[in-house]
Amino acid sequence: MPTKKSAAPPRPAAATGIARSASVNGLLSKERLLFAYRTMLSARYIDEKEMNLLKQGKILFHISGPGHEAAQVAIAMAMRPGYDWSYPYYRDLAFSLAMGSTAKDILCENMHRIEGPSSHGRQMPSHYGDKRYRIVGQSSPTGTQYLQAVGTAMGSRKEKNDEITYVSSGEGATSEGEFAEAVAWASRERFPVLFCVQNNKFAISVPVKDQIAGGSVARLYSAYPNLKTFDIDGTDFLECYRTAVEAVEYCRSGRGPAMIEAHCVRLFPHSSSDDPKKYMTAKEIEEDKAKDPIPKFERYLLEHGYATDQELKDLRVAVKQEVEDAADYAEAAPSPTADTAMRNVFSPDIMVPKEGFVEPQHTGGSIVMVDAINHALHEEMKRNPKMLVYGEDVADGKGGVFTATKNLTNKFGADRCFNSPLAEASIMGTAIGLAVRGFKPVVEIQFGDYIWPAFMQIKDELVHMRYRTDGDWTCPVVIRVATGGYIRGGLYHSQSIEGIFTHVPGLWVAMPSNAADAKGLLKTAIREDNPVLFCEHKGLYRQQFAASPEPSEDYCLPFGVASVKREGTDITVVTWGFMVQRSLEAARKMEEKGVSVEVIDLRTLIPWDKEAVFNSIRKTGKVLIVHEDTRTGGYGAEIGMQIAEECFEYLDAPLARVAALDAPIPFAPALENTVLPQEHHITSALEKLAAF
Repeated sequence: MPTKKSAAPPRPAAATGIARSASVNGLLSKERLLFAYRTMLSARYIDEKEMNLLKQGKILFHISGPGHEAAQVAIAMAMRPGYDWSYPYYRDLAFSLAMGSTAKDILCENMHRIEGPSSHGRQMPSHYGDKRYRIVGQSSPTGTQYLQAVGTAMGSRKEKNDEITYVSSGEGATSEGEFAEAVAWASRERFPVLFCVQNNKFAISVPVKDQIAGGSVARLYSAYPNLKTFDIDGTDFLECYRTAVEAVEYCRSGRGPAMIEAHCVRLFPHSSSDDPKKYMTAKEIEEDKAKDPIPKFERYLLEHGYATDQELKDLRVAVKQEVEDAADYAEAAPSPTADTAMRNVFSPDIMVPKEGFVEPQHTGGSIVMVDAINHALHEEMKRNPKMLVYGEDVADGKGGVFTATKNLTNKFGADRCFNSPLAEASIMGTAIGLAVRGFKPVVEIQFGDYIWPAFMQIKDELVHMRYRTDGDWTCPVVIRVATGGYIRGGLYHSQSIEGIFTHVPGLWVAMPSNAADAKGLLKTAIREDNPVLFCEHKGLYRQQFAASPEPSEDYCLPFGVASVKREGTDITVVTWGFMVQRSLEAARKMEEKGVSVEVIDLRTLIPWDKEAVFNSIRKTGKVLIVHEDTRTGGYGAEIGMQIAEECFEYLDAPLARVAALDAPIPFAPALENTVLPQEHHITSALEKLAAF
């Protein structure tokens, strides 16, 4: 089976970066100027070659970078490859080359070959990444990378080094709210982030006047405290380099983030799917061509005696041949094979395996669920110094709106348990940026009802990072979130969200029903290598029926191990969360009527314990699935379908389920009681099954 190219480890902190060869006044030697020119040429010729390969059907998509080369190369040359971190965007070909990637690397990636350093053939072309140089593999959503870069820079601050983090996009992506959130957090905390906005005047076809008030991002953000802004000609290499040196030094000094708005030109179409003649005049196109940064740089080299016409001609011939050779190499390189399609959806490394697991008898004092969660956090923060806890209101003295994080700040310090802004996307985006560099973020989203601003970061970034980089980068973040109803919380404090998140490949989902399980599962989630959505039913936080003897500090409950809460022979109930208690109440009533009901608490939904459920159904022949989420689209439908596929011959009655009505959760008690499942709904369904 073909394997991907192994990534070399990042360079150590003492590595000598390109910028070290610059003189004090920011000017470069002839050698470095010709390096810059060669890199700009290489990027241009790769773009041109890829356009030809596209016509031949050898590349399936292309996003162009011509016109942006000067700014990208200049900034990369002011940084330290393999030491500093980078979150580029889809035009950052020249930046990636200047940081160390080669034409072979780029063409292998863009021809979807295993050796492609960003995704090994899994991502679309023009998504740059290279672990050897700490260039984090790209996604496609615009603007999401900004918050991740802030998280990575936060990690540099916590590790007390002088790394900086580069992050870039076009001017269009700065209209995304996550850009504003990223600048706000980085500016407030003085994080060493270099924001690069490459303004080519068009977000595909939308002109800058329809995106940015006044046409300048840097001018709009110039009032932010601690943020140093620059507004420059992105086609002038020397201006870009002098600015980059100043901006990098500012970030590295700890004074705060910097923002460079480089006014560039887009000399090719936005992508291979675009035709700029539909929205640009012929005059505008010609005016942009006149600003091409490569001829402009050539004139500088010639006028100042850094090269002759013949030297530049020879260099062009050599670079063009290098690109041709790289294309031939990439075309012959192996592509991914079908047997690897499911690799790295989840981590291959399971820290707490279920094989051989035996449920112990817990002997600690009685504890309610919220305190069990709190104890788990304390124990794991003590165990893992790289673990961080943050979210809204989590720091002491409040310790979380439900007190789940109380005394963590007092014990471990404000550097490890701290409040975030009231911005869910910021919480998730920064957690990703911390996780890729080795921290273990355990973040809190205060209510499931408010997780949706973070959904882009979860669905398109967090869970895809491992898969889209084929395991080069991972994000084992734990998301603690309070969910569920039965607390008179109304429409916006009562949602069950598991039905949506179980539909997100790459994410583990847990929903414990009692204190012991909550502690054991949370400790496992923190130790595992997969991202986890940890749903805590707030209606169970302090209920005595959810209390239990406290497990020991060593107890970890594997994911995918269900619990038989009550044994029976006539009907199987499959349930989780708050519905476990309701189902047990119904089972006791059915026992009085001579019907034996087995109640299975799944405990985790991704993965779920099919073996335990199927074995029970083979015994009872009848099954009722009970969940609090809405009936339509609820996770019970997926479980029911798999039961039908695997256990149809054992069923003596149709599959049945009890769930919430397809409505928001209303506030008035009579209305909430109607919408949410009650014990009598479960009892009624069991009676029908028993009579079948």
